[in-house]
Amino acid sequence: MAIWQDLVDRHGFAAGYASVMRFVRRLRRRPAPEACATITTAPGEEAQVDYGEGPMVRHPTTGKYRRTRLFLLTLGYSRKSVRLLTWQSSATIWAQLHETAFRRLGGAPTVVILDNLREGVLRPDIYDPTLNPLYRDVLAHYGVTALPCRVGDPDRKGKVEAGIGYTQRTPLKGLRFERLEKARSTSITGTRAGPTPASTAPPSARSPRCLPRSARISGRSRRRPSATTPSARAPCTSTAASRSPRPTTASRPAALAPRSRSSGDARTVRILDPRTGALLREHERQHPGQYREDPDDRPRRTPPSTLQLLARAAAVGPHVGQLATTLHADDPLRAIRRIQGLLALARTYGPAPVALERHPPAPLTLRQVDPLIRQLTLYRDLLQGRAPQEGDDDDATP
Repeated sequence: MAIWQDLVDRHGFAAGYASVMRFVRRLRRRPAPEACATITTAPGEEAQVDYGEGPMVRHPTTGKYRRTRLFLLTLGYSRKSVRLLTWQSSATIWAQLHETAFRRLGGAPTVVILDNLREGVLRPDIYDPTLNPLYRDVLAHYGVTALPCRVGDPDRKGKVEAGIGYTQRTPLKGLRFERLEKARSTSITGTRAGPTPASTAPPSARSPRCLPRSARISGRSRRRPSATTPSARAPCTSTAASRSPRPTTASRPAALAPRSRSSGDARTVRILDPRTGALLREHERQHPGQYREDPDDRPRRTPPSTLQLLARAAAVGPHVGQLATTLHADDPLRAIRRIQGLLALARTYGPAPVALERHPPAPLTLRQVDPLIRQLTLYRDLLQGRAPQEGDDDDATP
């Protein structure tokens, strides 16, 4: 703006401010791309979830077009996605969308990466975030662990961010729908049902650039999500539980097939083989927010990165190392960030101030003579009600 004003005042520049802005924009250097690490996960290990802006749909009550919300869940390995549309968002709707996505996939992943939105996270914290109780119980019901991203760091879930952008640019760009069911079917299939009327879409939306979902090519793997190997197409490793009005917290063994049946009573939950009906696992029902798993279902080997983290905790002090080992043995997934929090305290305040490292107190020694110890004659004079006088023997005793 200052450059444009100088040009007008000093040189009689006749063009507008937008012309100067476009000229200066071409002179600016593009910033160097920021280096980002590639996050590789095993099949069924991780899923990323996020909200985005959905298409305009005519609301059944008001009769006006209203912007919907686009929910997207993307598997980290195969990039297989589940797209859902909703009018509004709440903790209950957020949990129901996860449950619907798990049922469409036929199972649930091990870890879910999400933003710090209020429906899922009440208090953001990189080491020990506070989850929404309803959302926490639903994930515990399916045996899923939620790992919120750092605040202001959406690159951790770049796969679902790219999926939202792809959905907005291709099957839903510029479209308006009369019914929410039609918009949902279009977002799921990724194709347009015939030509779009001119009154409901701009010319850019009527171009043939909108490709079907089957033509999507992943930027990293350079292949379609549907063109993966049979092992990668298995969407999830843990078993999806049956729908219940109240979330339960029974463990779902990771080694079971995605279609295992569950049954039980008010006190126990049983996992049955769908082919033979044999009893695979039996657990007692837990309180909301808790779960139980069989020790045989845990991984046999600890990842090298976790071993390095435990070694760093042991180097801080024996008690810190013992606590880190205990946390990892009780809950391997959730303990990683808590161990990182202990190491952060040690880096910030040093190993000595950490309350876990307690040292025995030094032995006490009694001294008869010290500048801080008053003579007994002072107490004698105080009791007798007279001030000390010169010539009094300071070493005398009362």
